[in-house]
Amino acid sequence: MSPVPSATPSPAPHATPHVTPGASPSPSLLRGIATRTRLFSLASLALAPVLLALPAASAAPMPLPVPEHDGDRLTVTITDSGGPDGRYELYCHPDGGTHPRARRACEQLDKQTRWGKDPFAPVDKDANCTMVYGGPERAHVFGKWAGRPVHAQFNRTNGCEIARWNKFSELLVSPQSAPKE
Repeated sequence: MSPVPSATPSPAPHATPHVTPGASPSPSLLRGIATRTRLFSLASLALAPVLLALPAASAAPMPLPVPEHDGDRLTVTITDSGGPDGRYELYCHPDGGTHPRARRACEQLDKQTRWGKDPFAPVDKDANCTMVYGGPERAHVFGKWAGRPVHAQFNRTNGCEIARWNKFSELLVSPQSAPKE
């Protein structure tokens, strides 16, 4: 017959022996506590210079996270303007971004925004437009305006498209003609 395992677990080799209340601890227990106390003290002394140096190393300011912009946000890309192409970020409510005339562009867009109307709607396909060519300049605007997604293309290929471009003159400012506000 094989021996039956004991129902009482044996103490782990690293466990502290149990001392009965009122009884004096054994000398081996006291030596073990003293040894552990010395080791803890030595480890504390060894780590002290490292721990004291940490606050100095982490005292440099951490970069702030870029806040998510909850207002209106548009990206404007101007191409074929006869000069350098440009790409701007426009934030409104509050105004900001890399657009050179952010405040004026936001004001212009606010004036054109009407409930139920898309200010970025393309020219109606059935519109009668003059055959006036305004130049090769093109623009692409995408993002969010008045809580709705925007994906609009602009050009100056006829009178209607020129009028639509001019309606957004502050938003679609050419890079070379755009001094910063």
